[in-house]
Amino acid sequence: MAAPISIIVPTYNSVQGFGPTLASVFEGVSSGMVCEVIFADGGSSDEIERIAGDLGAELVRSEKGRGTQMAAGARAAKGEWLLFLHSDTSLSEGWVHDIRKHMIDNYNRPGYFRLAFDTEGVAPWLVSCWANLRSTLFALPYGDQGLLVSRLEYNRAGGFDDIPLMEDVRLVRRLSRPRRIGATAITSASRYEAEGWIRRGFRNLTTLFLYFLGVRPEKLVKRYR
Repeated sequence: MAAPISIIVPTYNSVQGFGPTLASVFEGVSSGMVCEVIFADGGSSDEIERIAGDLGAELVRSEKGRGTQMAAGARAAKGEWLLFLHSDTSLSEGWVHDIRKHMIDNYNRPGYFRLAFDTEGVAPWLVSCWANLRSTLFALPYGDQGLLVSRLEYNRAGGFDDIPLMEDVRLVRRLSRPRRIGATAITSASRYEAEGWIRRGFRNLTTLFLYFLGVRPEKLVKRYR
């Protein structure tokens, strides 16, 4: 199989703690499955330009905002499939095999990964279990679980909207029902540890609830942050 995947990573002063993400991305590049890595940057003041140059990644600049940045990255991408991956999320070893299987078995259907955190304990286990259950029951994975989508399906759904929050939820709801890929997305627990697992989890859940009630993302983002 040719190299059909463009990996798009939104960045904003993301260099610190970026190592695991880059290491997992390299598996796809070295296997020949990934044709390019794009850093969609929202105006960083760190060394992202140097790192992109050292790695041979493409650097795309846009206004700050995860949805805006990922949309800019998608416009610049050349791959048949787009893999959106947060800068604090890495993929488990062997993810290339699992993605290849997904693309063969599911044609153009989008995919996402099982969520886990980079720390152990009851709280991270419970939060990740809820996220994985939500994704399975309601076909509603979040961006920190990664999103693999064919270019045809991405374009059909209209791509990411220029909104400051809930860009992942809005796009996923317009896509064909996504299916879980066998690999795991291991995401940083730093925000949960800083704010408290219960407080952060409750904020995420109520923010989603308010969004479904019709509260605009521009209002929700202040509460979320």
